[in-house]
Amino acid sequence: MDKKLATAEKQVLVDMVKMMQKARKKGTKGHWKAFLKVHDPKMGNSVCDPARRSVEDLVAFLTTFTKEEDIKLLEKALESVSNREAVIQLKKDAPDLDSSPQKLVVLTLEHPEYACNYTFPSHKEDWVVTKLGKLSEAKESDKMVAIDCEMVLCEDGTEAVVQVCVVDQNLEVKLDTLVKPDKPVINYRTEITGVSAKDLEGVTCSLADVQKSLKKLLSRGTILIGHSLNNDLQALKLDHARVIDTALIFRCTDGTTRRRPSLCHLCKIVLGQDLREKGAPHNCLADARAAMKLVLAKLEKGFDEIISLDAREVTGDDLLKLFLHRIPIRVTTDELRKIFPEDSTVVLEPTYKTQVKQYCASAVFKDQEEALAAFESIEAEEEKDSRGLPQKSVTIELKNGNSASLFVRKMVKDDNPILNSSRKRRIQEVEDNDEESNKKPKTNLDDCPEHIKEINSLKKELERKNREIDNLHKIVAAVIRRQVV
Repeated sequence: MDKKLATAEKQVLVDMVKMMQKARKKGTKGHWKAFLKVHDPKMGNSVCDPARRSVEDLVAFLTTFTKEEDIKLLEKALESVSNREAVIQLKKDAPDLDSSPQKLVVLTLEHPEYACNYTFPSHKEDWVVTKLGKLSEAKESDKMVAIDCEMVLCEDGTEAVVQVCVVDQNLEVKLDTLVKPDKPVINYRTEITGVSAKDLEGVTCSLADVQKSLKKLLSRGTILIGHSLNNDLQALKLDHARVIDTALIFRCTDGTTRRRPSLCHLCKIVLGQDLREKGAPHNCLADARAAMKLVLAKLEKGFDEIISLDAREVTGDDLLKLFLHRIPIRVTTDELRKIFPEDSTVVLEPTYKTQVKQYCASAVFKDQEEALAAFESIEAEEEKDSRGLPQKSVTIELKNGNSASLFVRKMVKDDNPILNSSRKRRIQEVEDNDEESNKKPKTNLDDCPEHIKEINSLKKELERKNREIDNLHKIVAAVIRRQVV
């Protein structure tokens, strides 16, 4: 361990010292600040920032940890940080990235969201850090595998893996297994995962078993591919440095902001095929293969065009929907249903993401008029989201007596051509109906003598009432004149 520390880069050592500070770990000479007082009496702890201390100071502090658990923690952290530094070095050393998978590793690494999404608590006991292997071997290795996982929601609000699929570059299956969650499950999300409690009966494969299998698959610099791969790694409790994230390597925009494309959308635009039928649950194996196909297509064709998300996502079906987002995970679909009129035909389709405390849902109505009426029925001020879509902030009362806030948003802008064309069709339908009604033969009153008698009687009664009112007006006027005199 001491030898590894002595040869480590300074930034690696700085990160490790900061990690031990954050974990409030004590060595044989105390915490970082206490150590500095003893180690350097002249300067003491007047300069506490590890980045401003010498490599010798950093190594000296880290070698004060002698407990076995602390040494294991440091070894795992050293391996994790060293792996990332090695990937950066591979980027610098690679002479030609044009047709190499390493180019896509670099694109992932350089994405603005990479730093925050791929910083894992891999020093924790139940996490596994894969070995990158020798840098010379990694340089020569273009071996790739793609992964996809399905997750369920547990009682403590965390996610647990229930299925893992891995394929190689030939789309052949390397791993396809169901996983038994190690915590009580409150929502299997079967409509999304395709996995139910019954499917897991008799399953004995644990997360630790999956981690062990993945360590073998990812040895010697193998590149791991996935869509929003950080979510899978977080759920798997696996830290792997050499990755390609298909959500980060394509140039995508919705016209106002850059955001992540969905896997379905990329398959449609880049591969020219649908990933799954609308409303169908995820197919873990198909999703892993789709991620690999996207990488292979990117390597072969480049595909540097800007992918417009807004144009693809706005369809005629969106006129029947409202979008609910920032929904606290504790809010049930039954409680969401109360936002809309009781007699509406709304069907809620929730979408969950890993390791978050909020989710979103689509509210699907029978037609555009019902969707619009449902939005208008919400008693809140209308505003615009970041994409210019109309939305309202809603607060609902929960069964436990607490309240929760969320947003209900239209799926289409008010000036969208699809919406305008739909309005024109409705107007035309109304005009056609009016024209049709005008063509219908009118009823001949001469054929209804009893109705004519009743109408004449009502006219006479109305005339009598009018005369009485006129007489009352004359009496009131006479009384007023007398009072004036």
